[in-house]
Amino acid sequence: MHETAPFSIPAVRNIVPEKLKPWIFVLFALIFQLSGGVYLAAVSEMVGSTTLMQEDIMMAGYASMVGMALTFTVMFRLKFRFPTKFALTVCSIVIIACNLVCMNTKSLPVLFAACFIAGIFRMWGTFECMSTIQLWITPVRDMSVFFCCIQFMVHGSIQLTGITTTYVAFLSEWRYMHWLVIGLQMFLLLVTTVFMRTFRAMRKLPLYGIDWLGGALWGITILSALFVCNYGDYYDWFESVYIRIATVVAVVALALNLWRASFIRHPYIAIDTICYPVVWKTLLLYIFFDLLLAPSHMLEQLYLGAVLDYDSLNSISLNWAVIAGVVVGVLFTWRTFAVRKWPYKTTTAIAFAFAALYCISFYFTIDYNLPKEALILPLFLRGMACVILGACFLTALTRIPVFPHFAQSLSLQAFFSASFGGAFGGAVIDHLFKVITKHNALVLGSALDNVNPIVPHIPFGELIGALQQQAMMVSMKEIFGWLSLLGILFLLLFLIRESDLIRPYKAIHPTFKSIRNMIKREYGLGSSKRVDCSQ
Repeated sequence: MHETAPFSIPAVRNIVPEKLKPWIFVLFALIFQLSGGVYLAAVSEMVGSTTLMQEDIMMAGYASMVGMALTFTVMFRLKFRFPTKFALTVCSIVIIACNLVCMNTKSLPVLFAACFIAGIFRMWGTFECMSTIQLWITPVRDMSVFFCCIQFMVHGSIQLTGITTTYVAFLSEWRYMHWLVIGLQMFLLLVTTVFMRTFRAMRKLPLYGIDWLGGALWGITILSALFVCNYGDYYDWFESVYIRIATVVAVVALALNLWRASFIRHPYIAIDTICYPVVWKTLLLYIFFDLLLAPSHMLEQLYLGAVLDYDSLNSISLNWAVIAGVVVGVLFTWRTFAVRKWPYKTTTAIAFAFAALYCISFYFTIDYNLPKEALILPLFLRGMACVILGACFLTALTRIPVFPHFAQSLSLQAFFSASFGGAFGGAVIDHLFKVITKHNALVLGSALDNVNPIVPHIPFGELIGALQQQAMMVSMKEIFGWLSLLGILFLLLFLIRESDLIRPYKAIHPTFKSIRNMIKREYGLGSSKRVDCSQ
């Protein structure tokens, strides 16, 4: 808790009313969150109008997330080096340039580089806006309240970007989403130029001493791991030389990073940061959490398109259910975790419970003729689970005693929560789904022979299509069932480990000497005289 002066934003000119100034930065943060290199909601349109594969576009999106995650380590240095007006202007100009490149290039390296750079400046712009109004959100610097607002902004913007991209692509084409973002950034530039001034609250801090080579090695490590997860199924995993090379590059880059961090003075991410229990435990939990929610990356879209025959507008309209879950989840987290100060472990268990309920809901509702309203509940639960866990884990990092390690831990957590965790979970579920589907197709198809009286009356093409669809349905239900059991098992283990009623804290067996003394006191044998049996 800190005592602070009345909130003000001196970087904004006095012609703007004081009550309006914070909302300008909220609007700016929303514009930055809507901006990016590629927009994955239009991936099918991009594949159809370019020579790119779906894996290429997904990799470009992951590159943007990696660039965003890397920025956390140096964002406070950037905050203390450049004034707000300069930072917003540079971020806006760079994002405009990256959007122009992404909508016109046909080169994969150029596309990946543009998305990576767009992710860096997107995060810088968002941080500049949110850090400026931090004291407006929470005058006492309660980070649990602040991170609830951050999660609402991030997850809400992700869903709104998908909705906006789909409608823009449907009404025109996917490139117009880039033009919309360029227009929003030009509006931001205009407002920044007219209504803001260059202001420094303190002397600028130079960018000297930053381990840029370490940052590059961390980027190479995560990008190589993402390449393996993203292209693994396409290249048949380790049967391909590309996957083997990417794996070696990831391992070597990680080893070099840890080796350099053991002796240089200011590594990009210190080894001590990784060794904090709150850091490595949250990273492991994020992998498990992303595995539970991995069906949202592939199985949901496959079910909506291949089974229910929903078009893009019907599919994306379900994002409103996720937004509702985000809103309710943020309000719940704010009221319980931030205001009433519920424990971290309780909040984490609640988030995993909602993730398990998401899988259970899909398992019991998935069907051929499922109405769209039946999908609202599982998507609502998914939105709640994401924001509850995100706010809890971000706040948990504030317990790190050394502040530079806190900034580095934000990058590590962002690597897993925004990029690698989802890619790893998606790769596991995607590969598992294809293996199970082949097995179920063989099992179901074994009964379709000439002896079966139904076979001669159905055209061969329709028969094979129905067989594949039934195999997909059975496989989806099977995967959701296994994930439901996995989520329930985790919750049971969590309860056994944390509950005072179940965990055997006091199950300590006393020594034989203690038992002997207790018996003596119980039966009054301590003062009895020894009997001479020889008489």
